[in-house]
Amino acid sequence: MSVQVVAAKMAEVELKDVPSKEVTPESPLTPKTDDKGIVENESNAVVTSSTTPTTEPTVKAGDPSPGFLTPNPIKMPQASAMKRIDPQQNGGEAFVNRDGTVAEAPRLKKIQFADQKQEFNKRPTKIGRRSLSRSISQSSTDSYSSAASYTDSSDDETSPRDKQQKNSKGNGDFCIKNIKQADFGRREIEIAEQEMPALMALRKRAQGEKPLAGAKVVGCTHITAQTAVLMETLSALGAQCRWAACNIYSTQNEVAAALAEGGFSVFAWKGESEDDFWWCIDRCVNLEGWQPNMILDDGGDLTHWIYKKYPNMFKKIKGIVEESVTGVHRLYQLSKAGKLCVPAMNVNDSVTKQKFDNLYCCRESILDGLKRTTDVMFGGKQVVVCGYGEVGKGCCAALKAMGSIVYVTEIDPICALQACMDGFRLVKLNEVIRQVDIVITCTGNKNVVVREYLDRMKNGCIVCNMGHSNTEIDVASLRTPELTWERVRSQVDHVIWPDGKRIVLLAEGRLLNLSCSTVPTFVLSITATTQALALIELYNAPEGRYKQDVYLLPKKMDEYVASLHLPTFDAHLTELSDEQAKYLGLNKNGPFKPNYYRY
Repeated sequence: MSVQVVAAKMAEVELKDVPSKEVTPESPLTPKTDDKGIVENESNAVVTSSTTPTTEPTVKAGDPSPGFLTPNPIKMPQASAMKRIDPQQNGGEAFVNRDGTVAEAPRLKKIQFADQKQEFNKRPTKIGRRSLSRSISQSSTDSYSSAASYTDSSDDETSPRDKQQKNSKGNGDFCIKNIKQADFGRREIEIAEQEMPALMALRKRAQGEKPLAGAKVVGCTHITAQTAVLMETLSALGAQCRWAACNIYSTQNEVAAALAEGGFSVFAWKGESEDDFWWCIDRCVNLEGWQPNMILDDGGDLTHWIYKKYPNMFKKIKGIVEESVTGVHRLYQLSKAGKLCVPAMNVNDSVTKQKFDNLYCCRESILDGLKRTTDVMFGGKQVVVCGYGEVGKGCCAALKAMGSIVYVTEIDPICALQACMDGFRLVKLNEVIRQVDIVITCTGNKNVVVREYLDRMKNGCIVCNMGHSNTEIDVASLRTPELTWERVRSQVDHVIWPDGKRIVLLAEGRLLNLSCSTVPTFVLSITATTQALALIELYNAPEGRYKQDVYLLPKKMDEYVASLHLPTFDAHLTELSDEQAKYLGLNKNGPFKPNYYRY
């Protein structure tokens, strides 16, 4: 037999294993007639089949893709089965047995996609619209105000202010989204405790002494699992706490529920309106028979509210602990005007807060926030970061490491020189606003990105803020009749110009990382421990030690906070000898640097 004849025979005969695998109606690969998923429209998929024998094995969920239905032409037959293709019967198949007889083979179901695309976003799911909101192509045309709630559509839309909720002990002195989420929130708090070693160590060491016994702390911070660990630590040290949120989007509802279940008076939920925000603060402060004597603030809103509505409360308040640059700026303004009537501790400018929370935290959380909201790829993107303080340094370092082309704007020549020495190009915002893909503000100032710049941005430019306050981006100027707002997904808006150009605005210009993602728990342990020590210091300080002014945390406390976190890394400090300590003029136990030292 010649080679040509053999080749012809092989072209006609295709080898096939027996038994053949069949797709049954129960298989996930087989569309049903009432399925509204991939075969909702006949133009999307065409199914051709004949009756399916029930004796053939079914396809399990773990089987390969439909490509396995095509036999392998180079695999040897295992039983006497050779398959012959009859071109006259539209691909009908028959088996040729050893005795030469021909038997009809069962036909296989084949799924053929007309355009080779499966529109998975049409597949119905239990989570409904919430899943669709994760697709940036599924943007809604609904316009909404700044008071719009960003909570999931599946949540109860009733305002927490209109609900009457009580915890398992019958206490109802709180206002949160849903008390039923308490168990879930408790698990999140327990996870956070594992990454907050210093705060847990402080709780264990000082629990017997109760250094905050009699303290009545009113707080206004981000209500997260990390804040819950701080609040429970303050309670273990003897303090009574009432709390509100400093940001309308950063509250973790399940954590607030866990705190309420634990007996804390919490007034916060994710997606508050501006009116809700101030109402919650007022509920914290204004309680008959309860007078705060310590303030823990983040942004200065709580301090401002008490000054505005209840100035007589400051007669019994021993001190203010402020965390953010915005709040500290307000305190210095009050001090300069002679209106600061109690001592205040500037936690924001402590070394442990500046270097760890502001720098290292933002270095990680900026990428997390942008990825979660926009799914953007950073490599090759042109990014302008407004401000090169500790937050700006962290953001720039992260983006540069991901391959972005980073520009920096800065007003301070020292910070500007640092940016240049770190390899970033220093520009004015108007020089690059037309070409950049991402704009990030982190100055603590107001009107950094105004309407003029927003009008000149390229189509698809992402705009966000890493500063505490929402004043850096002029969002109010975008709420005009000629611009259309589309809600794309939670915390993500498309603002569309009449010519079709759109920008992507994140969290309505509020703090990106805590509004749209999370921050590293370990870093927050450092800040929370610093806040706790500042409260203890102000509350227990003898009269006269602190006057009506703004103070930095003593250097010794900064070093103590850092030392509490070193065991996590199995780190071992070198100790000075007596001779070395004498030579340097230091105490062997610190402080090791003067107050003017810059780390």
